[in-house]
Amino acid sequence: MQQPIDIEALCAERGLRITEQRRVIARVLSDSHDHPDVEKLHERAAAIDPGISIATVYRTVRLFEEAGILDRHDFGDGRARYEAAPEAHHDHMIDVETGKVIEFVDPELEALQRQIADKLGFRLVDHRMELYGVKLDREGSRQD
Repeated sequence: MQQPIDIEALCAERGLRITEQRRVIARVLSDSHDHPDVEKLHERAAAIDPGISIATVYRTVRLFEEAGILDRHDFGDGRARYEAAPEAHHDHMIDVETGKVIEFVDPELEALQRQIADKLGFRLVDHRMELYGVKLDREGSRQD
């Protein structure tokens, strides 16, 4: 898991005006250890400031995404999910049964991706990998 990113500080660095409600949303995002969707963000922000509407959360998330502060993901569950734009690259393993998202880095996989790009005549400049699976039990078969 990556270190928490101070979204409020990133807003200041990028010259975004930070209202009190945006500050609450930024803090909720910074404190999130998952990849929440807008509804989950609204639930958490409204617990701190009941005056925050879901429309405010949608507008703020869009603003943060356009500023490069947030990354938007579609993990196949029909909901856009968000995380602070990471300083270091990582990939995602998504448990399709629970929706849990596990962040990981695998140097061998990164090297293989560069080799594939090179073999195809490209210099890899970026990529995003999302693996979808179901948890295995100890014998290596699917848990029921």
